[in-house]
Amino acid sequence: MPALQPPTVDLQFSAPDFDLPDVMGRRVAIKDVRGDKGLLVMFICNHCPYVKAIIDRLVRDTRELAAHGVNSVAIMSNDAVNYPEDSLDNMRRLAQEKDFPFPYLYDENQEVARAYGAICTPDFFGFNRDLKLRFRGRLDASRTTLVPDARRELFEGMLHVARTGEAPADQIPSMGCSIKWRA
Repeated sequence: MPALQPPTVDLQFSAPDFDLPDVMGRRVAIKDVRGDKGLLVMFICNHCPYVKAIIDRLVRDTRELAAHGVNSVAIMSNDAVNYPEDSLDNMRRLAQEKDFPFPYLYDENQEVARAYGAICTPDFFGFNRDLKLRFRGRLDASRTTLVPDARRELFEGMLHVARTGEAPADQIPSMGCSIKWRA
């Protein structure tokens, strides 16, 4: 199956609210994770080779973004019945193993992914302090293998959003596996 790319940033799009369980069963809403200068909403999963290839750098970048007032949240929307590596237990294991500095939420009915228009994993939605979409790019030039010394596009883009509230001029869409929709 070929990799999918989300569309470019829609500057009129505002972050839809959500209220989802995290890997420990606590409910998390957008108001709970919103940062003073922005919010990064990430659609990821456990089994996708694109996510596996970037997860350590993603953890690093989200940890550093928090120091700049940009909070992050990850949402797993895949059909975990047909993709058991994406089960809640495996989500919990991955979050603990990688020491996620953000909540990892389970979108079991896939309504949040649909509300955001998420296409693939990973799919990044970077919002300014007013929850207006300003970034819909990629982490870096890596796909399923590391590109040495790749520019930190997501990190730099979200720093720009935090500082200005505006979208960075150049954004290259993320690429990854399709969201595994329920039948």
